[in-house]
Amino acid sequence: MIDLPDQLAPCRLPIRRRLSSIVLLVLLLVLPAPRLQSQEKSAWHPATAAELKTIIPARAPVEKERIETEFRTASGITDGKHRFIAGVVLITAGYSAEGKYSHYLIVQAPIKIGEISLPPGEFVFGWTHNEDSLTVKFYEAATGKSLGSIEATLNPSIKSVASFHIWPPNEKSVMQIGRFTFGYQLQPY
Repeated sequence: MIDLPDQLAPCRLPIRRRLSSIVLLVLLLVLPAPRLQSQEKSAWHPATAAELKTIIPARAPVEKERIETEFRTASGITDGKHRFIAGVVLITAGYSAEGKYSHYLIVQAPIKIGEISLPPGEFVFGWTHNEDSLTVKFYEAATGKSLGSIEATLNPSIKSVASFHIWPPNEKSVMQIGRFTFGYQLQPY
């Protein structure tokens, strides 16, 4: 065996061990890291304006009418897998829905609001102001069939007023009208 200077001492390792180390290093650099299921990618999150434009109609089909929507009020969430829960304010002036419906809601994953279960579909709702709350009444968009009502309460944790806002379930799990909110729960699909 040849004597090597101390600077080259690491080279004294057996060839098999050096090759193993080199192969391991190459594999770590070349192979992709194992994909961990990121909760962020699978979790519901706010939909972008571009995503909302693909789902919110300019005119919502409500009973026998097609009522204009006010896109700047649109809000929604997505699971990143092409499912949305989104809504928008309806411009009901001059339509038979005036005073009955104020918002259009698209549900592509089942949700529960209070005791009201909403399967995937299109819905409308309207509200009346009480002393300390709003009574929010839900209807099927296509038929106008009443589905029930829920009380939206003043939410002190909400600092901004919004015509309509859907908060992702990992943040607040509420829908907001003004400073009033009501909870919702995602249901198994």
